Amino acid sequence: MTETLYERLGGKESIAAVVDRFYDRMLDDERVSHHFEEVDMQQQRAQQTLFLCSLTGGPVEYTGEDMEPAHDHLGITEAEFDVTVDHLEAALEAFDVPERERTEVLEAVAGFRADIVSA
Repeated sequence: MTETLYERLGGKESIAAVVDRFYDRMLDDERVSHHFEEVDMQQQRAQQTLFLCSLTGGPVEYTGEDMEPAHDHLGITEAEFDVTVDHLEAALEAFDVPERERTEVLEAVAGFRADIVSA
């Protein structure tokens, strides 16, 4: 039986650690941090962890808002999306996630570009 990407990433705890590092980077970056000024970051981190767990084939059902309505009011630009992807890649690299798995995660996230970018 083939392992899921979720399993190859180390499961929920490993994904949560990557998400924490990712948001630390996002909050420190003035190009995108303004999007989080009125956000409950504890809840945001938990939702993002569930989203990535679900996206990577984990035993979790993501019940959060669909990507387009969740992001439409934010006016996220192509450049901001690229910054976000760069921070996610850096967070994955910080935890020594192998290139194959990093690529799979980033490709899966890139599939939501049209739903997230609105400006």
